[in-house]
This record gives sequence, C-alpha cells and structure tokens, in this order.
Amino acid sequence: MEGELQRVVGEQVRRVRAERGLSQEALADALGVHRTYLGAVERGERNLTLRTVERLADRLAVDVRDLLEPAGR
Repeated sequence: MEGELQRVVGEQVRRVRAERGLSQEALADALGVHRTYLGAVERGERNLTLRTVERLADRLAVDVRDLLEPAGR
C-alpha cells in the first residue's frame, strides 16, 4: 500500500511522543522543525529521509527500528 511506511512511522512517533509526555511543540523544538511539520509527520503526510527518521529516534530515545514497525509486532 502506498505510503504505508509513512503512516507507520507517524503513528509510532505519535505513540512514543505521548508516552514520553512530550507535546508536538516540545518535540518539534528539539528537532528544530515547526510544529505543523511534526503534525504532518504524525499523520503520515511527509515523505521522510532516513536521516530524519534517525533524528526522530534519537530525540525520542528509541531504536530506529521501533519507529519502522507497526504497533503490536
């Protein structure tokens, strides 16, 4: 399905961010991006580079693979 990985990454970013008690704004600030960009990432609307996925994993303190696998696996 087209865009499936984008959706998975977005869902995982949202889940981990919420578990950490971070707002979209706080995580966006830590990444140096605008809150609306992070919102689009979480909705699966952005085609991320691998480097961006690495940065997200680093800021969220998770293994990058945790962002690439659907919840429940």
